[in-house]
Amino acid sequence: MKTLTDLQRVELNVRSETYDYRTPMKFGGRVVTDVTVVSVDCNAESASQAATGLGSMTMGVAWAWPDPSVGDAEKLDIVVELVGRIAKAFSGSELTGHPLDICHQMIPVRESIAKQLASERGLNSPIPDLAVLLAASPVEAALFDAHGKAAGQSSYALLSQPYLEHDLAHYLGESAYRDVWLGDLISNEPVASMPLYHLVGALDPLGDGDLDQPVGDGLPETLRDWIVRDGLTHLKIKLNGDDLDWDVQRVIRTHQVATSVRAKPVAGQADWAFSLDFNEKCADEEYVLAVLERITREQPDALRCIQYIEQPTHRDLERLPAITMHRVRERLPVVIDESLVNLRSLRTAIKQGYSGIALKACKGHAEALLLGAVARHEKLFLCVQDLTCVGASLLHSASLAAHIPGVAAIESNGRQYSPAANQRWMADFGEFFEVRGGQVPTRMLSGPGLGYGNDPALTP
Repeated sequence: MKTLTDLQRVELNVRSETYDYRTPMKFGGRVVTDVTVVSVDCNAESASQAATGLGSMTMGVAWAWPDPSVGDAEKLDIVVELVGRIAKAFSGSELTGHPLDICHQMIPVRESIAKQLASERGLNSPIPDLAVLLAASPVEAALFDAHGKAAGQSSYALLSQPYLEHDLAHYLGESAYRDVWLGDLISNEPVASMPLYHLVGALDPLGDGDLDQPVGDGLPETLRDWIVRDGLTHLKIKLNGDDLDWDVQRVIRTHQVATSVRAKPVAGQADWAFSLDFNEKCADEEYVLAVLERITREQPDALRCIQYIEQPTHRDLERLPAITMHRVRERLPVVIDESLVNLRSLRTAIKQGYSGIALKACKGHAEALLLGAVARHEKLFLCVQDLTCVGASLLHSASLAAHIPGVAAIESNGRQYSPAANQRWMADFGEFFEVRGGQVPTRMLSGPGLGYGNDPALTP
């Protein structure tokens, strides 16, 4: 079945830029001081119109590829080259149709490209699935953006019949999804606004007493300052996962700072909303339970603020003996992040006691849509996070969150660590990067494609 909106030709071009962080970010025992952003421009044609789409993503290799046997500079070089090779393969594939179908058909191709590149570079182990998804993500985003722009519609409004030929069973390989369409579970329109999850990094000063080396650039320097300026209500707290006293005190002190600024952040809201992110560093479920038990004894009000817990233990769900989360789940929702690379990993995680998933645009737009639909259909806990996204990548992440019912908030920490990368987007989307009232105006992302328009850097 062919439609007038089907893509008939695509040509993709890759470019990159690097920005220093204004302050270092520490997570999972690693410290990051800069970011490389890879953008993909997609010149595409449908039967009715030509359009240019944009995909962009921060290349967070420290997160996607933590193997210490390969240097960070080499990892980055390999992943950026992988983006280029995947883009070239898409351009040369001559595949036509809906971008979801094109991306689905290109999965074995990208895996083959990654395997070949690993061999050429003499790597002792394959490029991780997460890094391959990261490399493919700006390519997929550019394709979906071009598709919607050529049709003059939101990409999210093109996810059902007659635009899509196949139901979800075709993509997921599960008969339970026969006659269930992606558009049944993804909204055509973004919600008007969403709360912002602000990152409390492991090195971030909470109050003035923690501020040893002020940046002096006019932006907030402490968590207290950020709360006051941006009206924050949601805080994502990075924890060590291997230092019980530090982790417990970090949550308690964050709660103390937050409530000292404003006891009740929003009328009708009893408490703050926290997420705890251990970035895989916990040895087992017992550690997570010990953290929760200590917080319960020492500051029960802080415990009541915790909305969910992210990826406490190692990303390899297949390792034995399996580390389960059944008892943690009885107390709070617990989601996989680094472990989530496909439907199989989701199924394994749920069997091991996880409550749901953290979606990220950096894992590919097609994959995020499909797994988001599964989470909705099966009533799993669902959140959307970013990868210190900036510029178009943050707007893409926000559009994804705003179109998946059940996602309660948006993560956005690029504005904290790399504000320079947002500057050229400020004229049109300043409210996304200069947050006020703790909310981001996702209604602004209702335009054609993924909703954020063209890159101002390419505007004559």
